[in-house]
Amino acid sequence: MKQSTLYRIRGKWSSLISHVHTSLIRRRFKHVGRNTVLGYPFVRLCGEGAITIGDNTYIEPMTELTAWTQYKEQTFNPSITIGDGCTIRHGSQITAIEYIHIGNNLLTGPNVLITDNAHGANECIDELKIRPQDRMLTSKGGVTIGNNVWLGARVVVLPGVSIGDGAVIAAGSIVTKDIPAYSIAAGIPARVIKQFEQKQ
Repeated sequence: MKQSTLYRIRGKWSSLISHVHTSLIRRRFKHVGRNTVLGYPFVRLCGEGAITIGDNTYIEPMTELTAWTQYKEQTFNPSITIGDGCTIRHGSQITAIEYIHIGNNLLTGPNVLITDNAHGANECIDELKIRPQDRMLTSKGGVTIGNNVWLGARVVVLPGVSIGDGAVIAAGSIVTKDIPAYSIAAGIPARVIKQFEQKQ
């Protein structure tokens, strides 16, 4: 059997499994829209009742969606909203203890991290003597990502950040500050390297 035929069969089988998986778990979410597919398997999925996903969105297998309502003795009231027409590639992680709001038509490369939290504030040496897993979860604010944003492979979006409509973030960048709409940003930390002016 030709390699291309095997790939087609594997792709159809994976698609079928993901559609069945979506139908089985969609009721656990706050909302899952029409024609949205949640790929199987997830690496980790928790807090589904705080997660809203729009129409025609595809979340590939091997991703993590975590809205932490409780972590050890801490309790939170998180919210994750993912808009219509988004594609979130495999290996990506979206995790919230406050909020992450993603607009329509987000495209990510693989292995993207979008987070509004961290293990500890890391502001004193005493905290650094504690195992990272045992430190309290902290947040510097929620994350907002506008419409038609493209996040390249391995992009990291850190807490308290806003990314405007139409922005492109180059692969491997770490977003630590707000990125304006209709701009291209790259680097560690990400800096705007090109800004497009909107026509009046």
